[in-house]
Amino acid sequence: MAPEYATRGYLTEKADVFSYGVVALEIVCGRRNHDKKLGPGQVFLLDWVWSLYESNRDFELVDPKLNKEYNREEVKRIIKVSLLCTQASPELRPTMSRVVAMLSRDAEVPLVISRSKYLTDAQFNYVTASASSPHFDTSTSHSAVSTDTSTIKTPAAETPRSVVGRLQDGR
Repeated sequence: MAPEYATRGYLTEKADVFSYGVVALEIVCGRRNHDKKLGPGQVFLLDWVWSLYESNRDFELVDPKLNKEYNREEVKRIIKVSLLCTQASPELRPTMSRVVAMLSRDAEVPLVISRSKYLTDAQFNYVTASASSPHFDTSTSHSAVSTDTSTIKTPAAETPRSVVGRLQDGR
């Protein structure tokens, strides 16, 4: 769920972009967005992905069921586009047409400009308990975003289309 919707009840097309980024990461990683069975630092998918990405260990997040039978550059592109889609600020997220262009290699993947730090469920419930939006349901817990950011610089890479095509086709 997009942070602006979770915290303030604002629903825009950029919330859909956020959701697309999360779903794409779920496909690449072969796991859910939130899994309480995993250890600290892995419960929330976006925290885990960012942690590995920032330490140049992003291929460790790829679903082990793929048995390393994937194009590394293609997976790197999908990860970077997904991280762009899940930026805390809706203004920093690309449009869906831009996402398609980046995945199709018709557009460069820009540098990922910031990492959002997501709060734990307990922190989220504390923050949202005081939310005044009538559209927000505090009985459901979700991840929220603080304003802490760090800069990431990565080169854009050309990639084959096989995994990208499967993501675009929903397979």
